Amino acid sequence: MPVMSVQDEVLSRLKKNHIDFSVYNHDPVSTMEECLSLPFVHDQVMFCKNILLCNRQKTDYYLYLTPPDKPFRTADVSKKLQTARLSFAPQEVLPELLHLESGSLSPFGLWWDTAHRVTLVVDSEIRSAPILAFHPCDHTATVLLTQEAFFKQVVPALGSIMIELTVPRIAE
Repeated sequence: MPVMSVQDEVLSRLKKNHIDFSVYNHDPVSTMEECLSLPFVHDQVMFCKNILLCNRQKTDYYLYLTPPDKPFRTADVSKKLQTARLSFAPQEVLPELLHLESGSLSPFGLWWDTAHRVTLVVDSEIRSAPILAFHPCDHTATVLLTQEAFFKQVVPALGSIMIELTVPRIAE
């Protein structure tokens, strides 16, 4: 029996959970600029920036979802989470924690975090777009979901703790 790709596993889990979605296959994209230039991304779609953070001891991990154009400072998120200053998690932890590689970071990877070591942290600004876009743990495809499908179906199916934050925009 052939082994399913991570992308196929994500799509299978979405279908199994009766979650409505669209999927688009495309050439690999590595930057937010490349993601935003994909032909199916328009003003109703928010391609979320996904950032994996951790504390200094690498015992607490946070997957932070934020708008693509929002400036990011770890100090702002750390303060809102009331935790010691966070930093970017090392890329080496991605396969172990979330079953994915750098460039494919996605909340769907939380399905493989069975120990629930990663907390999902959502910037409240992502609720401003009707449709959210994420890679299915593979940067050669993109899944589009409505806000309702993501927050009412995907997040509970992930089984992770979710924290929603309102992080003010900083002056650039």
